[in-house]
Amino acid sequence: MDTARPAHARLMADLLPGLTTAAVVVPKALAYATIAQLPVQAGLFAALVPMAIYAVLGSSRVLSVSTTTPIAILCAVAIGEALRNDPSLNPLVAAATLSLLVGVMLLGARVLRMGFLANFISEPVLTGFKAGVGLVIVVDQLPKLLGIHIHKEGFFRDLASLVSHVPELSWPTLSVAVATLAVIFLAKRFLPKSPAPLLAVAAGIAASAILGLEGLGVSVVGTIQGGFPSLVLPQPSLFEAMWPAAAGIALISFTESIAAARAFVRRDDPPIDANRELFAIGAANAAGALIGSIPAGGGTSQTAVSRNAGSQTQAASLVVAAAALATLLFLSPLIELMPHATLAAVVIAYSIGLISPAEMNAIRKVRTMEFRWALAACLGVMVLGTLKGILVAIVLSLAGLMSLANNPRVDELRRKPGTQVFRPRSPEHPEDEATPGLLIARPEGRIYFGNAGNVGAKLNELRQASAPQVILLDCSAIPGMEFTALKMLVEAEEKLRGEDTELWLAALNPEVMELVQRTPLAERLGRARMYFTVAQAVEAFNARQLKRFPL
Repeated sequence: MDTARPAHARLMADLLPGLTTAAVVVPKALAYATIAQLPVQAGLFAALVPMAIYAVLGSSRVLSVSTTTPIAILCAVAIGEALRNDPSLNPLVAAATLSLLVGVMLLGARVLRMGFLANFISEPVLTGFKAGVGLVIVVDQLPKLLGIHIHKEGFFRDLASLVSHVPELSWPTLSVAVATLAVIFLAKRFLPKSPAPLLAVAAGIAASAILGLEGLGVSVVGTIQGGFPSLVLPQPSLFEAMWPAAAGIALISFTESIAAARAFVRRDDPPIDANRELFAIGAANAAGALIGSIPAGGGTSQTAVSRNAGSQTQAASLVVAAAALATLLFLSPLIELMPHATLAAVVIAYSIGLISPAEMNAIRKVRTMEFRWALAACLGVMVLGTLKGILVAIVLSLAGLMSLANNPRVDELRRKPGTQVFRPRSPEHPEDEATPGLLIARPEGRIYFGNAGNVGAKLNELRQASAPQVILLDCSAIPGMEFTALKMLVEAEEKLRGEDTELWLAALNPEVMELVQRTPLAERLGRARMYFTVAQAVEAFNARQLKRFPL
């Protein structure tokens, strides 16, 4: 970033990228508010206050903060439940309460320096979770797209109910939805740099005004509260019922925000500070609560638009916030004419992007187990609902972490011909050379009480397959060892010695070397069986064999 330029010059450089981003963010904010069962202005509030607060406090130069699809569907669960319990409740009060809880939780996490929560849900599980959310939202919005009404009871029952009510669909409503989808996809196809959501929303409003769609039975947004946002006070009596949803939203908001911020950071940008992000996003939500904003977080798609449009600083986000305010002040009469089918079509068009078969297939090709976790996370959202789906995602992520930690790789190494490079034995490299009488094995990862037994079992399998005179452990990929692992290593050396097999060690890092030296193993091995590199150990083994069996 050119900090030598005056502030007003940098602001002007971000003006056009900011307006371009606003053309995408503002229509989507309107649409996402309807997912959460809120008045459309609640979405604009998220593009106003949280966007501006993050612009001042965040560590990313381009992260665009408003609401996102997963956040909106989680809000729908909490706010829908609150409205069912108290039909007289102002939806904006429910939104304010939820946003305040999310903000307080994130700020509390900042105080506790819990930035590591950004990695709490694994990428494959998050991919499956988002796919499930995308499918849930599509089914949730189809009634508005078709112009029918169903009693919502869960994903599969809603799907069955939709099918049974298809004969009741409103053709004018469906026509509006199809036309909206056509505008979005044609704009993306032939005008990829155009603000497709803005074009679709503008077309829907124009059609409503010119053709009198409401008179044809097409539901429209209707009266909204324009002008400057009013102060909205959260309702403490809702805290107990809403905190589980708020915790889920806080986790998803932070996880998505960090992922988006890191995805679009450039080499000359400052690093993304996870703890600072906790503070910025927490403060953004807490401030947004005061006007009844839907909870907010960083969005990948809108951040991509901002970066690709040329945004250099958060001044672009301030432009988006100004555009949201201008919409509230001057465009409310037009928004009132917008068909609900248009908003539903916008939501569906962008929710489909959460469902990525290509990414799921990429996960499947790398690790089948992680692909199964992704599928389970997807099904968890569809079967149990979005909020419980987050719990499924967290449990799966923790189970995956435990599985990986408890089952570390143990590779047999062979030498690449003509080099001092030792790499895992593989059918792709049949030419790699083994050293007769020597088994070179490399465990990967920290060895502790939970995985020491598995590492030992894998080493024993390799030993039985080759019956070596010496087992050389390449310790270069072992960052540390726990007492149980060291004890098992000492016991293994004793057992191998009794079976005329020697244990050698190579490439120990200073921490592991210090631990080994505190055990009887260091004295038993001595310098003759501990080496700086695998290549040195192999040379020593070959030299010893040559002495024993001269040519």
